[in-house]
This record gives sequence, C-alpha cells and structure tokens, in this order.
Amino acid sequence: MPDILIETPTLTIACAVDGPADSRPVMLLHGWPDDATTWDEIRPALQAAGFRTIVPYLRGFGPTRFKDPDTFRSGQLAGLAQDALDLADALGLGRFALVGHDWGARAAYIAAAAAPERIAACTALSVGWGTNDPDQTLSLQQVQNYWYHWYMALDRGAELVRQDRRGFTRHIWTLWNPDWDVPESVFAAIARSFDNPDWAEITLHSYRVRWGLAPRDPSFAALERRIADDPVIRVPSLVLHGGSDPCNDPATSAGKEALFASVYRHAVLPGLGHFPQRQRPDLVLAELLPFLHAQAG
Repeated sequence: MPDILIETPTLTIACAVDGPADSRPVMLLHGWPDDATTWDEIRPALQAAGFRTIVPYLRGFGPTRFKDPDTFRSGQLAGLAQDALDLADALGLGRFALVGHDWGARAAYIAAAAAPERIAACTALSVGWGTNDPDQTLSLQQVQNYWYHWYMALDRGAELVRQDRRGFTRHIWTLWNPDWDVPESVFAAIARSFDNPDWAEITLHSYRVRWGLAPRDPSFAALERRIADDPVIRVPSLVLHGGSDPCNDPATSAGKEALFASVYRHAVLPGLGHFPQRQRPDLVLAELLPFLHAQAG
C-alpha cells in the first residue's frame, strides 16, 4: 500500500482499495501517531467477509499531499471528516461504513453525525464521542494523560515535533502500549509516514486548535456549527476501547448513550492499550465483523 492516488478538491489521497467493486464498502481511517498500515491485520478479514475496503493515509501522513501549496495546513477534526466524505465522493461511493481509530475515530464520528444519509455504520476505536469540546471537564487522570497536548502548545514542544518526530512518537508508542512491547521494526515502518512535509504542521495545528490556541480554517466553519448544534449520531455505532489505554482513559468513552439515536454498542477490551487493532486484531474483528454484518443485512 498504497495502491492508488485519488484526487479530491483539496488533496491527492494515497489509499488502498481492495475487494470486488460491487461489495459493501468500508472506509478505515487511521489515527496519530500511526498510518494506514494499522489496518493490515483487519483488511483481509473484512474482504473475506464480503466487504470492499478503502484505506487512506490522512492529510499530513505518508504519500497523501495537498494539491495547493497555499492551502491552510489545518489539522481540524472536521477537516479529517470532510476529507473522508470527499474521498467517498471521488470513489463514487453512496452509503459506506466507517471504521476509525484515534484521529480517524473522531473523523468517523463527525462524518456520521453530519452525513447520516451517507454512513451505513460507524465504528470508533480508543476515542469517545463528545470529547472534542474544549470546554469539556477533564478528570485529573485525563489531564495527566494529555501531557503531550500541553507540551505541543509550547514553543519547545513544537520544536520537538519538527526536529525529533521519531524520538517523540517512539516515546508515545511505548507509553501507550503498556502491555505490548512494540518491535522497533514495526515502529520504524510506521514512522516513515511522518516524513510527509506537512506532518509536523498538521500535528501541531490539530492539537493546538482543539484548545483554542491556533486559528481555525474557515472552510470547516459550517460543518463545525452543524455538529455543535446537533451532535447526536443517528447511524448504528460500535465503540471499542482498550481497557488499559493510557492515552484516552476508558472512562472517556463510557456513558455516551444519549449521543446515539440508533443501534449502539460500547465494549471495553481488557488488557489492551491505545492500538487494539494492532495489538489484538482478533479481538477487534470479533466485535467488528458481527456488527458490520448486522447493519448490512
């Protein structure tokens, strides 16, 4: 991967598309700091189960590139959601399922809330819905977990992101997988995607803008207002969370039933850290496949 480059209004998106064209489409969105290979153990099982998989690299990652050098390098979550919808348009998808992890989960939630007529089902890993609001009340544990947000708000944190992205992200991978010794070869392969020329600026903007510390891209203002006015997700939804996740405490995805107005399941996977699809893809598939089949049938 990737197999193809897809032109959207803003991006040339690198992605892999596998499975028969007439099978049910599922788009899988990776998170930060990760890349599209996070789904390598998930894609074949989905394809064998009768789904067509679309797996892009997000803006600022891997071979995906902005088309215009003057485009605002925004890391806004609404922008990630719009990218997914633009990619679906470019591929001629009508309704499709979304599966997202971390940043990809936040994008999937937003797309599902904004365009329920397009999204057949929404699966989110390691992130709870309703946790993007800068006015949210954080537990002291979650304040501690978000240390990297606060550090990137500083000039010295920005310098670290720009000058030592591998050292920074390797430290995060070690922290976020307390019961999994991530092989250096695995991390090194992923980290190549951080060499994208826009990775550092997208990263910094994404975390700073969430807390009102960076200007917003007005291109996404209407989408953000729509979600703020009506955050309820009206498509079947599955939320999976590692029980030992030290990034987003599992409590942050619990008790969200009021934000979902369709089929909804929330499951905690004991002993897993922040990357369940990499650490134990079998446990993720045990939840994901029955959920997708139920919504498709």
